[in-house]
Amino acid sequence: MPEDTEKTATGGETRCGFVALVGAPNAGKSTLLNRMAGAKLSIVSPKAQTTRFRTLGIVMRDTAQLVFVDLPGIFKPRRRLDQAMVNAAWSGSQDADLTLLLVDSRIGLTDEIREIIARLKEGKRPVWLVLNKTDLIQRDQLLPLTKAITDLLPVEEVYMVSARSGDGVEGLLDGLARAVPPGPYHYPEDDLTDLPDRLLAAEIVREQVFLQTHEEIPYHATVETESFKVRKDGSIRIDVTIYVSRAGHKAILIGERGQRIREIGMRARKQLEGLLDAPCHLFLNVKERAAWDRETARLRALGLAEYG
Repeated sequence: MPEDTEKTATGGETRCGFVALVGAPNAGKSTLLNRMAGAKLSIVSPKAQTTRFRTLGIVMRDTAQLVFVDLPGIFKPRRRLDQAMVNAAWSGSQDADLTLLLVDSRIGLTDEIREIIARLKEGKRPVWLVLNKTDLIQRDQLLPLTKAITDLLPVEEVYMVSARSGDGVEGLLDGLARAVPPGPYHYPEDDLTDLPDRLLAAEIVREQVFLQTHEEIPYHATVETESFKVRKDGSIRIDVTIYVSRAGHKAILIGERGQRIREIGMRARKQLEGLLDAPCHLFLNVKERAAWDRETARLRALGLAEYG
């Protein structure tokens, strides 16, 4: 037995591996990660390019520890922030033991997917194809789509799932547990993510900004946790700043008599209390800051400075 291999309490050999989730924006990577983890680790929004940095989700499956890396969607970058996100995605894929290429089966083989396939062919890591949202199309459309993709990219396995309903996800997890290499666990067995609580708080607020403002507030908004303090009574005080690029966006976000920002805060607080298992006191501040997405400090807060 290799020196770095361990056994569980029941005598089974431990396995552990990093699995990268790669695909175009809105392929459903964050939804799939949350479904596999059984908890909310990555924010989900109808807006494209919601995920901005690498999120680790840790899933125990039998004697295997699966460490999922939810990467930003791969797209054509226009700004410094965009380029940092795309660089982070490819870096995460190259570092993983195995890559899942997630494709929205309703949309099929787009130019974006062709570009991703071309890049994946350059690497030497194993790739599995995962067709998502298969509950939303006719089953007889899946085999032609599978053939079109696998003709372009050799893959080791093909799975058809619905991250939304959970259909096919258990089989995917079983396959991954068998495929990751033997070795000791990288994280404690009860960990769900390596995402710091400060960053988790900012992401939950950012999700509510997306959900509560719909198309009114553009993608050019970011959220940072300024202070995260556990109080003597066990409750947590969290101070969060939302940066927008225009004065008009600030007014929309605050809403008439502060109604919208209160709603964002209330919904985010309830989610955070469930995730942190403690009462939370959440305070939101909105600041106008033009061109925030080109500032190194803002990229650093998103964990993207090294990629920008």
